[in-house]
Amino acid sequence: MSVKKRQKALSVSPLKTSQTIGATLAFLGVKGAVPLMHGSQGCTAFAKVFFVRHFREPVPLQTTAMDQVTSVMGADDNITEALKTICDKNQPDLIGVATTGLAETQGADLNSGLYNFRKKHEEYDDIPVVLVSTPDFKGSFETGFAIAVKGMLKTLVPDGTAKPGSRRRQVTVLCGANLTPGDLEYVQDSISAFGLRPLLIPDVSGSLDGHLEEASFNPLTTGGVTVDEIATAGDSIAVLAIGESLHSVAEEFGERVGLKAHCFGHLIGLDANDDWLMCLHGLSGEPVPERYQRHRRQLQDAMLDTHFMLGTTRVAVAGDGDLVAGFTRLVQAMGGDVTSLVVPTMSPGVQALDKVNPMVGDLEEVEKTARASAAQILITNSHGVATAERLGIPILRAGFPQYDLLGGFQRCWFGYRGTSQTLFDLANLKLTKHEDVPPYYSVYSQKHDEPVQGCINH
Repeated sequence: MSVKKRQKALSVSPLKTSQTIGATLAFLGVKGAVPLMHGSQGCTAFAKVFFVRHFREPVPLQTTAMDQVTSVMGADDNITEALKTICDKNQPDLIGVATTGLAETQGADLNSGLYNFRKKHEEYDDIPVVLVSTPDFKGSFETGFAIAVKGMLKTLVPDGTAKPGSRRRQVTVLCGANLTPGDLEYVQDSISAFGLRPLLIPDVSGSLDGHLEEASFNPLTTGGVTVDEIATAGDSIAVLAIGESLHSVAEEFGERVGLKAHCFGHLIGLDANDDWLMCLHGLSGEPVPERYQRHRRQLQDAMLDTHFMLGTTRVAVAGDGDLVAGFTRLVQAMGGDVTSLVVPTMSPGVQALDKVNPMVGDLEEVEKTARASAAQILITNSHGVATAERLGIPILRAGFPQYDLLGGFQRCWFGYRGTSQTLFDLANLKLTKHEDVPPYYSVYSQKHDEPVQGCINH
């Protein structure tokens, strides 16, 4: 596999979503948390627009409000004051501080700001603060998310506090950035079906699943995994990671607390879900529930029904590494060709793929490579809609953000049933752009410029 690096000095129609937004999403999966962006008000407002348009829900998000003076002279005091204000007004269970490109360029010292806060306000020592460095001039959405997950585990599960195996039915599951609330519900249900207790870290299925709250306003996240639950992550019988971007985090955490790590990619496709369920079977000792065996047979039938449309189909895929790796494996399993694969940054999941030549780039590269390879379907987020229109091909919206159709943020891609629906959707998109088969001219016909109307016997 050859990886083509970007050659341009700028991005045209950027594909990348920043690390800061990824880290913020991770903090939004913790109940009673407040994400705090260390940067300007504009940085935070921009991120908030992304979240509100995607989830169509109010999102608690705070900023240290750096201005032109603090950007030059230093903004460590902004961190101290922001932490104090949040604790005074909201009494959160956790504050997650993520840096922006502005703060990193200025030379922010998060540890100094937190030290001064702890020194001046000892009354808030019981409120944990997670500090993560997530400049948006490097990495991407899923790397920022992974950094935040690692930071939460390091802060809330200190060395020497874990009791591995003491919770004999609990499994710790590190959930990747591209998992939807629907995906997380499948993960939770499938683990519970084997008599195990899932501890999802983080868990946006409880906070950003689109539900109505009794309270008219809440400045904190209203659902998700609790801080106390995260503190027990090292007491489980195993650590599971979903998404290649979290594999190193799971392995490092498992080694630190003395637990075995089981790593998976996106749970799309027959093989991926077989591996997932067999792992749960091995951990629990329970047989695979009958309903999942039935769902597997339904997926096999769906594969038979759709392989006529999807076999040899040329597909362009663009997005974060975990997501595109899952869809690439699914398309290839159905006999299709991923002729264009573009990612914002290279990732372990993409590097492990076969028969593809990924490119690090933006939506302009997606359009150029998809047109050159005559791609028939585009899989990417809502930013790619205009690209698909110019190419004249249908688009399957996947990833973050999705803002031009309702319900995309809730969709379940995981499991046998989620895979079946994905295959049906891809096949239907192919049918909407059905290409007429050119007429066949027989060499035995008297007029080669006319199509043969029947068989010619000699």
